[in-house]
Amino acid sequence: MKEKFHFIGIKGSGMSSLAQILFDNGYEVQGSDIEDNLFTQKGLDQRGVSMFGFSKENITGEHTYIIGNAFNDSNEEVKEVMSKNYKSYRYHDFLGQWMKRFTSVGISGTHGKTSTTSLLSHVLTNLHPTSALIGDGTGYGMMDSKYFSFEACEYKRHFLSYGPDYAIITNIDFDHPDYFSDLNDVLDAFNNFADNASKKVIVCGDDTHTSKLQKYKQTVTYGLNEGNDIRATDIDINPKVTSFNVNFKGEDQGRVRIPLHGNHAIQNTLAVLTVCLLEGMSIYDVAPHLMTFKGAKRRFNIEDWNDAVIVDDYAHHPREIEVTIETARQKYPDKEVVAIFQPHTFTRTATFLNEFKDSLSKADKVYGCPIFGSAREKDATLTIEDLLNLIPNGEFLTVESIEKLSSHQDSVLLFMGAGDIGKFIEAYKNYNAMQQHA
Repeated sequence: MKEKFHFIGIKGSGMSSLAQILFDNGYEVQGSDIEDNLFTQKGLDQRGVSMFGFSKENITGEHTYIIGNAFNDSNEEVKEVMSKNYKSYRYHDFLGQWMKRFTSVGISGTHGKTSTTSLLSHVLTNLHPTSALIGDGTGYGMMDSKYFSFEACEYKRHFLSYGPDYAIITNIDFDHPDYFSDLNDVLDAFNNFADNASKKVIVCGDDTHTSKLQKYKQTVTYGLNEGNDIRATDIDINPKVTSFNVNFKGEDQGRVRIPLHGNHAIQNTLAVLTVCLLEGMSIYDVAPHLMTFKGAKRRFNIEDWNDAVIVDDYAHHPREIEVTIETARQKYPDKEVVAIFQPHTFTRTATFLNEFKDSLSKADKVYGCPIFGSAREKDATLTIEDLLNLIPNGEFLTVESIEKLSSHQDSVLLFMGAGDIGKFIEAYKNYNAMQQHA
């Protein structure tokens, strides 16, 4: 009889994905979480996975318990598991054991993890049996999988529980200031993660800070700049498609097309191609599947809405915001770009206040929404006004004042944030629809 699993915090992005993988592998899966409907639970709902509110009554001892990293011993279910000494794992510890049965690829980096993991998973799944764990709540497992593509998050050094065959590092920045002390602390974590890779460390050579990593003999670099092992050359960008040649150690491998925009999208594609080439696949096998990629959840997701283009994006770090605005400029060169930003955590907002000002100022107009705080934060004296006061074209926005956005005709509305920015999108749509029928 197969093991039964109960996930404490099943709607977490990684937890949801892992639960779906185990379900697809024939295990009985259930879980508990808050009752709010979250985008990460879509795959669980589709599979009919049972979900409950938190209660110690859910802990009967008949399951193996996987505990989400967001929950400590104060959670009533965690407390019950620990007091009864039931079989349990922290999410990252279980994942570290699970991946050993596959050729595994761990995608890390301060930015771009989810987009790169999604693209790699899409390509590999079309070529070989593959299991995937993606940080947008997407997960799937094939019982005969050869490959396992998974997102490896650096927060609290959880990714040090993993020993992948291939470690991808998309970039390195100072983030999670509630945990990391400075950039050197972040670099130390990534060095240790890279050291755990058994085959190759695949690093974006264009990034400013990856050059500060230790030099591993198994390192392969990718990027647009000269000197990288794998490069994109002869790049052509139009509003629908980006195309480029792939050069591997001086030899042209062929030309590829992607339905994506921005240098970061080219770099992410190169990371995926690097894995495929190292595993003996050809560019010609991979290329058709690049063009069928639909994107990751909340990563520059586009919706045409009456006279505007709505973009929903997870960007919550200054560098990510800059990249999102750059992508909008490339895809919609003739449209006004309007940034609607909800900062995520008071700690991050305070730490990068000037950097947020610089990146947001690249938009034609900026609206700031109230800061989405974290339960672990005590100091909430900072407000969105502290940021907006630094931006000449900045303006405060609430759900109740959403009509302000209707003044932007034929524009790109970039809704950015890692909190509940989705409620602003819904409010805009509802207001816009009512105006259409007035």
